[in-house]
Parts: sequence; structure tokens; C-alpha cells
Amino acid sequence: MEMQPGLSDSEVAQRLSQYGFNELQGADKKNIWVIVLEVIREPMFILLIFSSLLYILIGDYREGLMLLSFILVIIFITFYQYQKTERALEKLKNLSSPRAKVIRNQQLIRIPGREVVPGDILSLSEGDRVPADARLLEINNLMVDESMLTGESIAVQKMLNTTGDIGNIFSGTMVVQGRALAEVTETGQYTQLGKIGASLSSLNSSETRLQVEMKKLIRSLLWIGVSISLAVFLAFYLTRGGLVKSILNALSTSIAILPEEFPVVFTVFLAIGAWRLSKIQVLTRNPSAIETLGSTTVLCSDKTGTITQNRMQIMQLFVQGDLVDESDFEQEKIRLLPLIQAAELASHASSLDPMELAIFQTKQKLEGEVAQIFPLLKEYPLSTDLLAMTQVYHLANGNQQGFSKGAPEAIFGLCQLNSNERAKLDEVLENMASKALRVIAVAKTDEWKGELPEEQKNLTCQFLGLIGLQDPIRPEVPSAIQECFDAGIQVKMITGDYPKTASAIAQQIGLSHAKQVLSGEELLQMSDEELKRCIGEYTVFARIKPEQKLRIVNALKQNHEVVAMTGDGVNDAPALKAAHIGIAMGNKGTDVAREASSLVLLDDNFASIVAAIRSGRRIFDNLQKAMSYIISIHIPIIGLTLLPAMFEFMPLLLLPLHIVFLEMIIDPICSVAFESEVEERAIMSRPPRDAQATFFGINLLFRSIARGLLLLIMVLLVFWFSWKEGHSDNEIRAISFSALIIGNIFFIYSSLSNTRSFLHVFVERNIMALFVSITAIVVLLLIVYVPYLQVLFSFEFPGFAHFKLVLLASCSLLAILEVVKWGKGKL
Repeated sequence: MEMQPGLSDSEVAQRLSQYGFNELQGADKKNIWVIVLEVIREPMFILLIFSSLLYILIGDYREGLMLLSFILVIIFITFYQYQKTERALEKLKNLSSPRAKVIRNQQLIRIPGREVVPGDILSLSEGDRVPADARLLEINNLMVDESMLTGESIAVQKMLNTTGDIGNIFSGTMVVQGRALAEVTETGQYTQLGKIGASLSSLNSSETRLQVEMKKLIRSLLWIGVSISLAVFLAFYLTRGGLVKSILNALSTSIAILPEEFPVVFTVFLAIGAWRLSKIQVLTRNPSAIETLGSTTVLCSDKTGTITQNRMQIMQLFVQGDLVDESDFEQEKIRLLPLIQAAELASHASSLDPMELAIFQTKQKLEGEVAQIFPLLKEYPLSTDLLAMTQVYHLANGNQQGFSKGAPEAIFGLCQLNSNERAKLDEVLENMASKALRVIAVAKTDEWKGELPEEQKNLTCQFLGLIGLQDPIRPEVPSAIQECFDAGIQVKMITGDYPKTASAIAQQIGLSHAKQVLSGEELLQMSDEELKRCIGEYTVFARIKPEQKLRIVNALKQNHEVVAMTGDGVNDAPALKAAHIGIAMGNKGTDVAREASSLVLLDDNFASIVAAIRSGRRIFDNLQKAMSYIISIHIPIIGLTLLPAMFEFMPLLLLPLHIVFLEMIIDPICSVAFESEVEERAIMSRPPRDAQATFFGINLLFRSIARGLLLLIMVLLVFWFSWKEGHSDNEIRAISFSALIIGNIFFIYSSLSNTRSFLHVFVERNIMALFVSITAIVVLLLIVYVPYLQVLFSFEFPGFAHFKLVLLASCSLLAILEVVKWGKGKL
């Protein structure tokens, strides 16, 4: 098919404006009032609003208004976090939009499907999702699955120059066979699909295992909090009296117990984590993939374009019984030209396939002129049953002739070679394959007149020769594979190449057991039970058909492996769906593969998968540290609100206003500082995380509670000494609250890393942690020292000398935490 001119840049801009693309771009964004309503519906905010109204009702206007103003600040912080998350999701949405190949300015480019405009020329091939309604211009054996629109499961054969639907294609349908060029007629809501209200651009999100686990924990804590708050109210009222103060103390307890940060932190981590993955060329289509990345035990990767560069070059030709190296092509061109010309005629004229491009380039070098173009009568496409393709042309003399290329064994079959001929060619094939060359065979038919056979296998061909192509290994792959080995991840290479070629490449990239190859033919002879038993012995799979990938995935899953599988074709979709992490190719992958996958490689690079696993481990580590910190910091808050209800000599240490101030530190620290923390040392030198292990396991809960109790004990010691020194209640409250804030900052510094000392906060420059802590200290000094703010917070200034104890206790807490960390052998 010839290249159509397509639209110019100016025409595209005009039509984008004309069809309201820019307006539609932000149509699904929430405005600020919707976000505010979502925030204030949270239980903690309801409690805070109730507390502030209660202060106003009893005449304490200053405290009530201050509490309301702090609520506004927290809403602003939440809004900022939401906006940051929304921007990350918007970028991901742009990336995850179905891709379309269009011709613009006489160039074939890929764009998001929603950027297609009427007048664009679409280039469609097998596996593409049609992005808009269009009129067919040129077709080649085109079959389209229209079941999404019609419910009819049988693919429709499309034709040109006809009236009605058969000469058009529609948005949302799938090309299952052949190729086509089509002019876009309608987009968006004006398409047939748009008219019936269907939407293909939305990203469906389902709850992940961690989300379910978190919701159960929050629900449990909510009921625990309500029960404890009622108990505190009764205890305080019965021992001290004072209905209003009893209610305020119960409200403080409720606010202290509710870990409302969990949903915010989880949302921010997944959204920004997915955005960070996109920066390393990995698009996250399913949030659960981020949770699973750190548990991956087996990585099954395609070879072409993922392990290799997908940049073919012909290195060796076998013709007329001789092997000719690339350096001798020029002097042997008379003998080589018939083979190369036949290979060119067996290729698509406007192909972007690297193998066919290599054939075109070699032909150009040898001949230097364009070959005569014959009308194409029929194309027999490559299929899983016969790994060869044939193009039949109408010659100038009125005859017709076919030219074939494909897998050597497929071409040998079409040529009906005898056993002696096959044996000699197999020997040559082994020789070429041992040099890591991808080998294809080329043949042609005799000239004939009459009807064309229905199937390619009914053709009779003459063998012309073999072509050995080299697809260079990506230079970063060997080190990435070694990184996988260090991280306890098995790597398995799956390819359609000849077994000897696959083995040679596996040795080059450093795969273990590279000489042991399981072929698709051998796999076909195995039962599922046999495959399950032996699959661990193989790292190289050759001549594998796409549908056989599903058996490989299932066998690995039966062995309790966590499987990541790559794929790009229509037939790869079941394997991608079945794998724990399906990884589609962004450049050469079909829309079917992309839609079935959890991740999409935007650069089709194996090293990007390993980088994603590394990043996934970092995201999970930091999320776990953030959640652990939330649990820990609520322990002293709960303790300081409960104890005054139990012991009459203790003044109220934490009022709702104080807890709100703490929340202003906790929220940004959890969601931003922990999220931006660098990875732990040797993160890729530890085994994969157990996928069945609960996120909030006994060890994590115990460690979090123990660390929280340590901070509580530190604050209580400061309180005890202050009480013994005879300070007033307001002075004791100021000293104890200062101890909690300073101790919390030191606690954060120690909690940011499990393998580094607190000094790394300054060395690695965790800007957010430093900014929040410095801001908290400055504000703390103001509310403790400025008389007006003292009154608002029920403080009295005890003198700076009394804060020596606060610093000493906080430093002691930091020292204990660091010693415990060092004792575990992690520093």
C-alpha cells in the first residue's frame, strides 16, 4: 500500500480546535468544591468541625475559630496532594490512551487515539483497536471484529467501493487480520460507539488486595475508637465532672485514634508511584501491579526488541550452496541479487518491520535502483500454523508468480525438499544459528496462469536460499539480568527463533542453563503435569507460538511463582491476562496486548522491566514505612489523651487544636517525604517479597506499636519531671507538647530509612522532610513564646531553660532508635 499524504500540522491544529478537543481534555476534572466536600465527609473532619462549633457555643471564640482555620489549612494541604495526584493520573491517562498510527505530513506516526481528528489517514494492522469511525481507502485481506457494536462473534470481511457498513470501519472495533488505510470520518461522541454511550477511554480501577486490607483495618480502628471515646467520656465525667470538657476530651481521643491518613497516603503513593514508573518508560495500567512488582519471582521476556535492539542487519547469505559474509556482498552481488529481490517481493512494500527494512537496505546497496513494481494479486499472511508469508504478483507477461519467506522449516515444507536436501540445509542452518543469527528462508513459485489456491500450504515453491540477520543485544541487558539474579528473580527468554539461535543469544546475555532449550514442538508433546515438573530446568524457550505462552505462565503459577510476562501480539493477550504482571510493548505492541496488560513498556526495553521491579520495591518499602509511621505516631497521641482521663493529677495534655497541629505535620510527611525517600541499600540483593504476606503483619504492627510506645514514654518522662518541678498546667502542657513535636521530628528522621542513619536525611537532601520539620519547629517556637498564640493553645512560657530536657529526651529517643537499627545489622 502506498503512503497517503495525510493532514498537515496546520490542518490538524484547526480540526483540534474545531472539534473541541482542548475543551474535552479537562472535562472530567473535579472542581475545588467537590474536593472540599469529599474531604469534610471524612470522620476526622466531622469531629474537628463539631469540636470547633462546641468551643464557639461555650464562648471560646478564639479557640473555635483557630480550630476552623487549621481545618482550612489541612483542606488546602489535602487539595494540594489531590492536585499533585490528579496531574500524575492525567499524564498516565494520556499515555494509556489507545494508540493510533496516522499519516501526517507524509510520515507514519503514533499518537494517542483521542488525538485523532476527522481527515486523518489511519494505518491499521492486525491487533489494532480502531480509534474512530473511518472510510476504507486501501485494504489487504482485512477482517474486523465488530462484536463490541453488533454482538456478532464472527469477524467481518471488509471490502472497498461498496455502500453501507462493509466499506467502513468503526471506533472500538478490532482488526483481527490483514492491513488497511482508512480516512477518519467521525471521532468521539459522533462515532457509532459514542452514540450508544459506550466509552473506551476510561480507566477501570478495581480495589487491590492492599486497599481491601487497609479498609478492614480502618473499619476496625473506627469501632475501637468509638468504644474508647465513650469510655473516656464516662471516666472523665464521673471522676472530674464537667460535661463540656468531658466531651472535648472524648473528641480528642476519637481524633487521635482515627488513622485518616491511610487513604490519603495510599492514593498519593500509587498515583505518584505510577507517575515515577512512567518516567522510566513503564506505564502502569493496573495499580495492583505496583504492589506485585516487589514479589516477582520469574520474569518471562520476549527476545526481539526487548532483549535485542529490534534493529536488523543482514550478516550472512546462503545461496547456491555457499555461505557469503556481509563483507563479500558487493563482489558477489550477481549471485545474491535473485535471493534479495525475491525476499523484497515477499515483503510488505511500506513495511516498518526491522527484518524487512534490512532486506530493503541490502537490496538498495547491491542494486542501487528501484525494482519494477508488479500489481499485488494476493497476500498469504503469516499464521501460527505456517510461519511463512507469500505475496503473489501479476507479471508483465500476464502470468502470476509468488514469492515466499519465513521460518526455514516452513519454507522447506513448501519446497517439498527430500531428506538429503533437508539434512544439508539443517547443517548450514545450525552453523548460522550458532552465530546468534536469526535465519529466514526464501523461495518462489513457478509462473502460472489460473486460479490462486485458497491456502498458502497448497503452493509449490523453489528454494532460493537463507538469510542470516543479526539483531544486536541491548548493551544494558546483561547487567540487568545479573541484577535479576542478585534479586532472586529467574529470567526466562521466550522467542520464536530457531533453538540454536536462541541458545547463542542466551549465552551472550548471561542466562543460566542457556544450552538447554525447550522448543515449541517439544512443549506440544508434554502434558501440563510434565511441563510443571520440568519448567524450572529451562531458561530458554524457542520456536514458541504465542498461544503456548499461556501454558508456560500456568505451569509457573502452579509452582507458586509470581510471574511477569511480556507480549505484543493479539495471541499474547491470554498469557498477559493470566500472568500476575502482564507487560505489553508500547512501540510494537497491539492494542489488544496493551489492554490485557498491567504494565506497558514505552521503550520495549528489558532493562526498563528490571528498573520497574526496583522502583516497585522502593515504592512498597516507602509505603510500608509511611503506614508504620502513622501507626507509631498515633500511639503517643492516644496515650496522651487517655491518661488524663485515668489519672486525676494529670492535666489535659492534648486538645483538638493540638492534634490538628500534629496532623499538619503528619499528612505531608507521610504522603510526600516518605514517598520521595530514596531506595534502601541493597534493595536488589534481597529475595522477592512473599506475595501472600499481609501488609499489616504482626511484625510490622508490633514494631510500629513498640516504637510509638517509646515516643510516648519519652514524652511522659518529660511530663513527669515538669510536674515534679511544680510547673503550672499550661506550662506542663507547653513542655510536653514541645517534647512530642521535637521527638516526632527526630522519630521521622530515623524512620525514613531502615538501612541508613538519620544523617542521610541531610546527605540525600530529602527536601520535604527538612522543610516540614523546620516549619514545625518555627511555628512551635511561635505558639510557645508569643503571648497571643499561647492563649489560643492554652500554653504558658516556662522559660527556654526548661526545654533542655525536651532536647535531651528527644536526642535520647533518636539514639535508642538508631542503636536498635544498628543492632539489626542494617546500618
